[in-house]
Amino acid sequence: MYLPEQSRRAVIIGAGPAGLTAAYELLTRTEIIPIVLEKSEYMGGISRTVNYKGNRIDIGGHRFFSKSDRVMNWWLKILPMQAIESASTQITYQHKTATVPASPHPVNPETEDKVMLVRNRKSRIYFMRKFFAYPITLSGDTLRKLGILKTIRIGMSYLRSVLFPIRNEKNLEEFFINRFGRELYLTFFKSYTEKVWGIACKEISAEWGAQRIKGLSIYKTVLHVLKKMVPKSQGNIAQKNVETSLIEQFLYPKFGPGQMWEEVARRVRQLGGEIRTHSNVETIERDGERITALIVRDGQTGEARRVEGDYFFSTMPVKELIAGMTPAAPARIREIADGLVYRDFITVGVLCDRLKLQEESGGLVKDNWIYIQEPDVLVGRLQIFNNWSPSMVAEPGKVWIGLEYFCNDTDELWRKSDAEMIELAKAELESMKILDSSDVQDATVIRMPKTYPAYFGSYDKFPEVIQWVNGLENLFLVGRNGMHKYNNQDHSMLAAMTAVDNIIANVRSRDNLWALNTELEYHEEKLEENPAKRPEPVPVSS
Repeated sequence: MYLPEQSRRAVIIGAGPAGLTAAYELLTRTEIIPIVLEKSEYMGGISRTVNYKGNRIDIGGHRFFSKSDRVMNWWLKILPMQAIESASTQITYQHKTATVPASPHPVNPETEDKVMLVRNRKSRIYFMRKFFAYPITLSGDTLRKLGILKTIRIGMSYLRSVLFPIRNEKNLEEFFINRFGRELYLTFFKSYTEKVWGIACKEISAEWGAQRIKGLSIYKTVLHVLKKMVPKSQGNIAQKNVETSLIEQFLYPKFGPGQMWEEVARRVRQLGGEIRTHSNVETIERDGERITALIVRDGQTGEARRVEGDYFFSTMPVKELIAGMTPAAPARIREIADGLVYRDFITVGVLCDRLKLQEESGGLVKDNWIYIQEPDVLVGRLQIFNNWSPSMVAEPGKVWIGLEYFCNDTDELWRKSDAEMIELAKAELESMKILDSSDVQDATVIRMPKTYPAYFGSYDKFPEVIQWVNGLENLFLVGRNGMHKYNNQDHSMLAAMTAVDNIIANVRSRDNLWALNTELEYHEEKLEENPAKRPEPVPVSS
C-alpha cells in the first residue's frame, strides 16, 4: 500500500476488538494511517467466530452490551439493530420496558445478514444434576433444592459475613466470603473458580473479583429480584444501573461476534488502513523512550520484515512484549513479565440431535450458558449456540453446543488429541445426563492459548511493569492481554478509544487508560457527564 511521505503511521499488534477499534478510530478521526499485524488469519482475537461446516462457534461467549453509550453507538454504527416496525420500539428487560429509537434503515434478520439481534439472556448453574439460578439467588426454588439444613447454614454464614466482615481482604476467597458468606462460597463459588483457574482461591488476588463482579452480592441479587416485581422505570438496552452479572438482554451479531470484527476489518481496509495476517511480532526495537520499529516474521513464508511507525499499539501478551524488547528491558521488569501467568482454553463443539435438558414447558432449554458446578467432570461451562442466534446452527432441528475446558498449555488435558477431547466431552455429557452419546452427529476441537490473564504469579508486582512501559512515549497497551487485565470486549474498546483520544489531545500520561473501571463506573461515563473533556475528532497532521 502506498503511504504519502508526510503521513504518520500507527503500527497495531493484534486484530482483536482493541486493535481493530484503534485502527478504525485513527482512520475516522485522524490522518494517521494504521497497519494492523495479526498473528493468525482471523479477525477478532478471542472474539472471533469459528465456522465449522456452517456451524458457528463463539469462543467463550460474547454478549454485546455496555454501560458506555460511546461503545453501544459504535457497535450499532457497524451493524444496525434488527428491523423496527414503528418510529420506536419497546424492548423488555428486567420486566421493564425500554424505548429504543428506530433505525432509519430497518434491517430484517430474515433477509439481511448484517444485523444485531436483540437476545434474552439466561444462564444457570448445573449442580447435583439440577439447575440453579445464576447469579445464585436465595429463591424458594434454590432453597427447596438445597434443603432446609443447608439453607439455614447459608443464612447464618451470610449474616456472620455482614456483621463480622474480613478486613483488608487479601485474596479471592476472602472477597467471596465477604459478599456471600462462607457456606455459599463453598457451595457455589470455590470449586468452579478453582476449575477455571487451576489454583486455590486463596492464591488468587482479590483484584480478580474487583475486576469481574465487584458490585455483586446477595444484597444486590435480592434487590434485583424485588425491582423486577415493580415494572415502572424506563431504561435502555445498555442497562447502566444493573450489575453486569444481572444483565437480562443483550445485542448479538447474527453470525456471532466475529461478524462484527470482520466488518470492522473490511471498513479499515476500505478507509485506507492495512491489515497483515500471519504476522508474528518477534522483536520490538526501541531508542531511549521511543519504540522505533518491529521485526515481524511471516508465518507462511518465514520472511522477516522491519515495520517502522510513529505510534505503536500492543495487544500481544505483556510477557511476550517485554521479552521481545531490544535493547532489553531492565532485569527487574523482565523478571516480573516472565512471571505473569495465563490460563488457556479449549472448546469442544458438539452437534447432536437432541438434549435431555428441557424446559418445564417443553422444548430445548433457553440458556445461553450453563455453568457446570459438578466436581466429577472437567468441563467448566456449556454454551448452547442455538440460543445465541439461530443462524449459528447450519441445520434447523439440530442442537449445536460448546463445552469449555480451562487448563494450562503444560497440562495433560491440553496435550490430548482432538479425538480424545471429543470422547471426553461425549462421556462427560452422558454422565451428567445432558445427552446420550449416540445422539452426537459431529464434533470439533478449538484451542485458544493465553485466553485469560491470571491474577497470581508475579501479578502483585505488575504495577512496576506498567510504570516502566508508560515511560515509552509512543507505546499504548490496550486489550485483555495487552494490559494483562481480564477485560470484556467493550472495556478493551474503550481503552483503544481513550488511547486515540490521548494522541489527538497530545496527552502524555497513560493514567486514564489504566484507570478505566471494568464493571461499575466507566471513565467513559465521566466524559459523558462533561463532554468538553473529550478531544474533538480533528485530523492530526505531521
